[in-house]
Amino acid sequence: MNMEAGNVTAPPAPKRLEGMKLPPVMMRDILLKTMFRMNVDNVSAIAKAVCLPIPVTQELVDVAREQKLLEATGTLHANSGGEMGYQLTDGGKARALDALGQSEYYGAMPVPLEVYSEQVKRQSIRNIQMTRDQLTGAMGHLILPDDLLDQLGPAVTSGRSILMYGPPGNGKSSISNGIRDAMGDKIYIPRAIEYSGQVITVFDPIVHTAAEEQSDDPNSLRRTGNRYDTRYVYCERPTVITGGELSLSMLDLVYNPTARTYQAPLQLKSTGGIFIVDDLGRQAEPPQALVNRWIVPLEESRDILSLQSGEKFQVPFDTLVVFSTNFHPNEIFDKAALRRIFFKIKIDGPTQEDFLKIFAMVAKKKKMPLDQDALIHLLKQKYPTIHNIYANYQPIFLIDQMRAICEFEQIPYQMTPELVDRAWANMFVKEEHIEH
Repeated sequence: MNMEAGNVTAPPAPKRLEGMKLPPVMMRDILLKTMFRMNVDNVSAIAKAVCLPIPVTQELVDVAREQKLLEATGTLHANSGGEMGYQLTDGGKARALDALGQSEYYGAMPVPLEVYSEQVKRQSIRNIQMTRDQLTGAMGHLILPDDLLDQLGPAVTSGRSILMYGPPGNGKSSISNGIRDAMGDKIYIPRAIEYSGQVITVFDPIVHTAAEEQSDDPNSLRRTGNRYDTRYVYCERPTVITGGELSLSMLDLVYNPTARTYQAPLQLKSTGGIFIVDDLGRQAEPPQALVNRWIVPLEESRDILSLQSGEKFQVPFDTLVVFSTNFHPNEIFDKAALRRIFFKIKIDGPTQEDFLKIFAMVAKKKKMPLDQDALIHLLKQKYPTIHNIYANYQPIFLIDQMRAICEFEQIPYQMTPELVDRAWANMFVKEEHIEH
């Protein structure tokens, strides 16, 4: 099943309480805790708080009333369309406090793991059809050789794993971000999932960017409120970027002993999107150990997580993993690990011709007039001192330096051999011994 951007099938809203596949006691307790903590007292407000359709919420309220945990207040609220009000009985308050002692979680009803797994398939990263135009459009700010796009395109479309390697300063991070931008479509992220009676929060505003949604016009004939399960948030495909700070513990469930709930690890938050491991080789843990942790997920599209009790369980693994390193792959991986990384792409420095194109593009963007003498001086006098090795970061660095000097000297932006020398002096540190 391939999909173009914006064609992801939405998770259907639950129709009946019995079809929710959640423990009934858990649902009832979340209802009581939410009413207790959020002070909501009519079905519309409760439904919004627990992210369930009104008829399902009404069923849940009726269950709690039968158990003498809720009672109708007998007052109809004028400001809520004449709805009946409800409040916790003394037994309901006691139950809510007891339930809060077991878990502080309240609000959005979690999505059972098995139900979420079905949604992951519907919006899989592997269903994306990436065209050359989409990829080129997203990389428009980068000048890349054609053969690099020839390699990147199939790698992204496969939704597997990519290793980008090569000398620093040549845009591996920018290319990773370009891949993310090329995806362009949106998916549904659960606020929380449930496994074995435990709540695992998934939606994270730091990782997930909620999309703009059309709000319902109450006077409209066609209300869209129940188009999809609002326990999910409609988001851009997520991107998690980690660097030297990545450790193996970040890939485990995080247990909060105070709230007695779990937080999803980074790779679960990035489901349906991209996980970028930047600067591989700079982490405290050896790269081989980090890649070994990913072997089962990469090969079998499933990950294994552990609860506090030690119980292990499977979650879907549907993530495009991009490893980026300045080391040669043979220096940091064994052959078995390399074999498991699906695409290996070398990101090299630009040719002199591409370097000049980048230089001209950056100069135009930064309003720096080009000067032929300064450019000849740069190419004939400066670059031979570093064996004519060009890098993508150098044009921006040199032009920013010259702009800063011009601003300090209070002269119009300009490029001269003398300014090139001053800018160049800041790009490299002279080899010398410093006495301590």
